Amino acid sequence: MESAYSEADFSGESSNPAFPQSQSTMFDILVYLFENYYTPQACPEADVLAHKLAAAGFEHEDINDALGWLNGLAQTTEQCLELAQIPKSDSARIYTDDEYQALGTQAVGFISFLESSGVLPPVLREILIDRAQAVLESPISLEKIKIMALIVLWSQEAEIDHLIFEELLADDQSRLSH
Repeated sequence: MESAYSEADFSGESSNPAFPQSQSTMFDILVYLFENYYTPQACPEADVLAHKLAAAGFEHEDINDALGWLNGLAQTTEQCLELAQIPKSDSARIYTDDEYQALGTQAVGFISFLESSGVLPPVLREILIDRAQAVLESPISLEKIKIMALIVLWSQEAEIDHLIFEELLADDQSRLSH
């Protein structure tokens, strides 16, 4: 049986310099999925995907972390369907002390930027906050909140403005050095 995927699809190499692959992590896997699957529906079932990711050179622990994070994303999305029905308003999101502590100033600022630019509606904001809190890191780095935002938007097949897309993929370290 021939595979619909080429060897290049599973090289484990990230073609995006914003996310170097010095060490495989759950975030590398999330970027890999975004780069290699046009939509989440194009991804194979979890067990097949796990085998493909292992063949691409990712560590089993990182694969389990990524699949667990994505499963949590699916569950959170399902739970937030009611929130999606609420009409938009000019209300502001107030973060609890625990949320602010877990996310950090950079992540909260970036979420606010996405929301004010019209890319992140309230329901996706809540999903992003939930998934960011699921990561055992505090505060969340700007690079990681960008990856999570990208995956949340990708999971909903949201239209992303080109400039916002560039911002999500931007290499902040090289930008700061210029």
